[in-house]
Amino acid sequence: MWAAMSGQAGEVKFLLQREDINSNASGAQCGRTPLMWATNRVHEGVVKLISQREDIDPNIVDRVHGQTPLGWAALGGHQGVVKLLLEREDINRNVAGTEHSLAMLL
Repeated sequence: MWAAMSGQAGEVKFLLQREDINSNASGAQCGRTPLMWATNRVHEGVVKLISQREDIDPNIVDRVHGQTPLGWAALGGHQGVVKLLLEREDINRNVAGTEHSLAMLL
């Protein structure tokens, strides 16, 4: 999680190669996953690395703000990150709050 939050692409790539890493784990304090942190901090390279994993759930909602990674990217106006996330077939564009943000951005 720290590597994703800090934009450390090399460390993220190394960690994602391990089978014992839970890429969907969320932090105890606010419930954000590594993908959410990378999205919120606009680390496009890290978002790309994480979102390439098949076991990633890009639709997890954080416990504090009720946002998905797509919601964070749309709210921040980060078009590059939004485009990366929309490349996934399993992305849910209709999570509460996300559709309005996407409409303003795209």
